[in-house]
Order: sequence, then C-alpha cells, then structure tokens
Amino acid sequence: VPIRGNVQTRLRKLEEEGMDATLLAYAGLLRLEMADVATEVLDPSVSLPAIGQGILAVETKDEDEATNRRVSALDDAGARAAALMERAFLRKLQGGCQVPIAGHATVDGDRIQMRGLVAALDGSLVYEDEAAGPVGDAVALGTALADRLLAAGANRILDALKAEAGGPQA
Repeated sequence: VPIRGNVQTRLRKLEEEGMDATLLAYAGLLRLEMADVATEVLDPSVSLPAIGQGILAVETKDEDEATNRRVSALDDAGARAAALMERAFLRKLQGGCQVPIAGHATVDGDRIQMRGLVAALDGSLVYEDEAAGPVGDAVALGTALADRLLAAGANRILDALKAEAGGPQA
C-alpha cells in the first residue's frame, strides 16, 4: 500500500488503514526519539538501505577556514569514506529518488567494503554485488561496483525506468 508523509502521518495511516506493518528509517526514528515504535531493526544483510541513509553531513565553504576549523571535530573519517563510496556508486548509476538503487558501505580499519544493488520496481530482477579495498580508494571502488552491476545487466532496469519517465530521474 503506498504510504506517504512524515513519520507521524505514516504511523497514523498504518493504524487507520489496518495495515500490519510499514518500513521506516531507524535513523529517523532515533532522531525523533521514537525508537520505541520499532518492533524490528533490519540488518543491511537483510535489506540494503538507500544510499547515504543515516549519514549526517555539515557542508561548508572551502574558503571559510574559521568554520571549517570549528566543524572539523565533527568529522568521522569512516562515515565520510562510506558516504563517498556510496555516492560514487549512485553517481555512476545516475540514480535519483525514484530509482531502485541501494547500497551500504562499512569501514573496518583501513579497509572499506560495500554491497550495492539495483532492482526492478516489482522485484522481478535484482542485480547485486560487493566491492572492498583500501579506504583511500572509496570513490574508485564505488564506481567500479556500479560498473560491474551495469555490465551484469542492471542498465536494462535503469534504461527502462528512464524511458518511462522521459529522461534521467530526479
């Protein structure tokens, strides 16, 4: 059942329409101090999240040295590397908010790994693969992972979706 709106609206619709369950981003529930409504947290091995799910970012101007110094303490090098790998993967696939692409990167020491996926909207076709290597190669690894999925046939799904929408997805 299509369900849209903010978390509170989605939970209200869940009750009003007699649905058994819905999927919500746990990071969002945590941020809203509503983690208690979750009955299960899905591990990425069960259901890959959207690219960048749960990663928070602060954007600054390169030339604003004072602000950059202040926010540097907030930087998490592992989260940054994961975001770079995931975003490189998404950029290569030319994905947007309507394209069924998922991925999750994790860092362990100086190694990064990512599982990525492209699926048909109805789930009839799923292309999935993994990549791993040095953290410093995060962008190249994300791009290479996308290239492998495209070569395996994921481009057919993406091309069909673009053709339906009349061009690249936004």
